[in-house]
Amino acid sequence: MTRERAVADLGSQVLVSLALDEAFPGDPIMGEEDATALGAEPAIRIGLAGHLGAVRPGLDDATIERALGRCGSAGGATGRWWTLDPVDGTKGFLRGGQYAIALALVVEGEVVLGVLGCPNLERADGRTGSVFVAERGRGTWELALDGDETPERVTVARISDPSAARYAESLEAAHSVQDEAARIAERLGITMPPLRLDSQAKYGLVARGDASIYLRIPHAGYVESVWDHAAGSIVVEEAGGVVSDADGALLDWTVGRRLTRNRGIIAAPAAIHDAVVAAARSVLGAATP
Repeated sequence: MTRERAVADLGSQVLVSLALDEAFPGDPIMGEEDATALGAEPAIRIGLAGHLGAVRPGLDDATIERALGRCGSAGGATGRWWTLDPVDGTKGFLRGGQYAIALALVVEGEVVLGVLGCPNLERADGRTGSVFVAERGRGTWELALDGDETPERVTVARISDPSAARYAESLEAAHSVQDEAARIAERLGITMPPLRLDSQAKYGLVARGDASIYLRIPHAGYVESVWDHAAGSIVVEEAGGVVSDADGALLDWTVGRRLTRNRGIIAAPAAIHDAVVAAARSVLGAATP
């Protein structure tokens, strides 16, 4: 992990952890990062303290370590807990592309709230930066990152023919098997080129209809992390979409920090989701028990 990446990830996680502790004392957090990076290189600790001091003056090392230390929840099927990816799409962040801050609340094994902050995502009004907020049963809303507007409810694309869809996928080929995604798109008759970008911003594109499908086809042996999908999944679901794995099974948030009972991700409007799953099964074959 580079110093710049470590400072960004850890700094974001500290700030969100502190905010949650103030608003919901005692709530456990499943965070992507932990305090071990602080001891890996002195420059990381120094850089982190400097950047955090500019935002929250007076933070000391002990407070920073406690904020990171409370982010080790293993999740599970009972109770309530938060899951946080402090900088999702770190390579996008470093190159000035797409990244997201992704936070979700899980209660009794169900994601009930999700927030995606996408600082570099272009908006229809020409501005840059969006926040998506979704609450179970209350829809998905998009607002400008600067908060200078009334939130707007967003919905997935109104589409019934999957051949008219455009799909989004990871920019990095290491994160998703792009050749197999292309074969799935071919089975569906899709001719438009994919939208390739980093982070859970892809869920935001599907939620507001800029893309109709999100395909994440894992390399053999890869298991998805909870923090990489919890916030994005509810953002799409509350906008009228369905999010499942590549076999059509709903994502299982009850088994710890990884989605060990799921293979890959498919997000799409309800009207075409089954067709996308069928195409994925025909390309990928049945999941190994």
